[in-house]
Amino acid sequence: MLVTRLLILTGRARLSSTGVSLSNIDDAVGATPTLSTLSLAVAEFPGAVSGSKRHLQSHSQPPTVPEFVFPPTSPFLESCVGLVDSSTFNSFSLLLNSTRGTSVTAQFTDRQASSHCSEAAAMYAYNKPINPMEPPAKLDHYIGIDVGTGSARACVIDESGDIKALAAQDIKLWQPETGYYCICECVRKVVSESQVDPSSIKGMGFDATCSLAVFSTDTDEPIAVTGPDFKNDGNDRNVILWLDHRPVQETDLINNTGHNLLKYVGGKMSIEMEIPKILWLKNNMPPELFARSKFYDLGDALTHIATGNESRSFCSTVCKQGFVPVGVDGSVKGWQEDFYDAIGLSDLVEDDFKRMGGVDKVSEDMRPEANESVSQNGKYASAGECVGTLSKQAAYQLGLPQGIAVGSGVIDAYAGWIGTVGAKVDLGDDELNANVPHNDLSQAFTRLAAVAGTSTCHLAMSKNPVFVPGVWGPYRDVLLPEYWMAEGGQSATGELLRHMLDIHPAFNATQALAKAEDKHIYDWLNAHLEYMAEKNNAPAVSYLGRHHFFYGDLWGNRSPIADPTMKGVMIGLDSDKSTDNLALWYYATMEFIAFQTRQIIEQMNKSGHEISSIFMSGSQCQNPILMNLMATVCRMPVLIPRYVHAAVVHGAAMLGAKAASHNEQGREPESLWSIMDRMSKRGRLVDPGTDGGELAMLDAKYEIYLEMCNTQQTYRKKVDAATSQWKKEFGDDA
Repeated sequence: MLVTRLLILTGRARLSSTGVSLSNIDDAVGATPTLSTLSLAVAEFPGAVSGSKRHLQSHSQPPTVPEFVFPPTSPFLESCVGLVDSSTFNSFSLLLNSTRGTSVTAQFTDRQASSHCSEAAAMYAYNKPINPMEPPAKLDHYIGIDVGTGSARACVIDESGDIKALAAQDIKLWQPETGYYCICECVRKVVSESQVDPSSIKGMGFDATCSLAVFSTDTDEPIAVTGPDFKNDGNDRNVILWLDHRPVQETDLINNTGHNLLKYVGGKMSIEMEIPKILWLKNNMPPELFARSKFYDLGDALTHIATGNESRSFCSTVCKQGFVPVGVDGSVKGWQEDFYDAIGLSDLVEDDFKRMGGVDKVSEDMRPEANESVSQNGKYASAGECVGTLSKQAAYQLGLPQGIAVGSGVIDAYAGWIGTVGAKVDLGDDELNANVPHNDLSQAFTRLAAVAGTSTCHLAMSKNPVFVPGVWGPYRDVLLPEYWMAEGGQSATGELLRHMLDIHPAFNATQALAKAEDKHIYDWLNAHLEYMAEKNNAPAVSYLGRHHFFYGDLWGNRSPIADPTMKGVMIGLDSDKSTDNLALWYYATMEFIAFQTRQIIEQMNKSGHEISSIFMSGSQCQNPILMNLMATVCRMPVLIPRYVHAAVVHGAAMLGAKAASHNEQGREPESLWSIMDRMSKRGRLVDPGTDGGELAMLDAKYEIYLEMCNTQQTYRKKVDAATSQWKKEFGDDA
């Protein structure tokens, strides 16, 4: 009787006198003592070795017989089959796995057949030119680096996207050199903890906040950006954080130009973008110092430090610096000369915008004058496209081999899009395009990435440009060539939650209660809200706040109003200073975050987007009440990613994989979406609530939220009109 079993083996191949055998076998299902084992030419067939734990075996248990292990599709199979009588070899199972491969164990009761196979195996292995010490195929690895508002993080991932190690350090963002040192420490730590061979690291990618970094054109050293004297006191404060709201007048001047490029930033350039900051420096720096300054988005500054190259990313220049890709709306150089002239930055136009990164991809027929000279002195790249390799100095600092491919970086929120929207998830027909495969790129068009931290960014992709009032974009080429991105956002969400608790009279007492139970205050408050609902026999937690109304634009509105003068409003205040009242403030703040997310999505869909699901990332994902509110208020499922705290840096590592694919000789670079689809992990779905009473109440409160938003603007206009005479007399600053 013939019994076949399929074994899944892992180990290192070595040459024996009769063939290639396996050592360090990790797993063998139902193994029995055997007289001999031959593993044939495993080193030639990487697919024959797999770390998988999935097992297949027959129900019959064989007697003690010889065992032969060889790779699938091995030429030896044919020779072995030919030596065995058909009545003996009456059954044979072969598992073919084109992606991972498995070894096949054939056990024979016929000793003669075993002998014949042994001879054939030895002959096959002996006659094949095999390196005696050739190791199995090594997995490639990639490093992601994320520079946030107050910390730097690094991770290392393998080819399947699994995070092997993760590290973080606090940083001071105004010191990029110090921050870069922290990055180096994080990278060294993840390589050490993951026990990854540094030679297997093939690519790395950066993301960072959209902050402005300034270096000198002559020495490439940091230039201080702190007034009033702008002296470099050794601290090298050469980064202006995205949240710096000093250039108010400069932002007004830019928006009053009415320039055509403003339609690609939602109609107004935000004070958080980088051109207002550059103009502020021009107006406040000593002229000779400004003349020596060159400007980078922080992510581009990091790739510059890592490679020595002056490449810029479409993500930073298009989203935050007013760059319009060549060919879009008649754009010839990307940078708009008349715009810079109009706002007082004519000196940046000199030498074809060299201090901003230069000019790229200018064809003869696109030049306004046939004889115009354009140096094409710049290089611009979409997300992850290889912009160079790790320099000798950077390699030494990071503890990595020189020559690792470096991908074009992205703004941190966009790394969150990369790290989330490719996730495998079981969505219904209402959330998927039923006409295409589930992993088709067009599925991304229905998915809103909500990257939530201190603030929240809302990102959506489209095949064609979609113009949304109050939403930044559309931006072409920033992630995938020829595709468009739109970016909405809330200036403060995580910070708003923290602030609203911090200013309540019961905060310290409540914090002590949470600490006594060894809980984070948000977790404690979530449990307390559930307790309050049960104690008051409330049908839902949301019912507790039915008469409490909060509008929370304490830091102004980014989307969809794009009004930095918006403020907060609360209706329902009383004299209650208890922990119960703090819990209601906390709930109302979460409700506001959900309502404003719905408002942004409705504005985007009204303008032409097709958003039907939300893919979250960031620490807010761990708040079940907030996630349930988000799903129920927005009437769409919310996906929580596998790596809740690491989705952004995970996306940055995928940029490294993209960069590495550009260095593979003889192969077309892999698309970023293909990498995302391959490396993204299955997430967890939060479905919208279905209770009719709760849905009706939340809809009513959403209408009140919209009224509070509009009424605040109406009140301000009425008072501004009434005080217009005073403004004429005392000025706008009165």
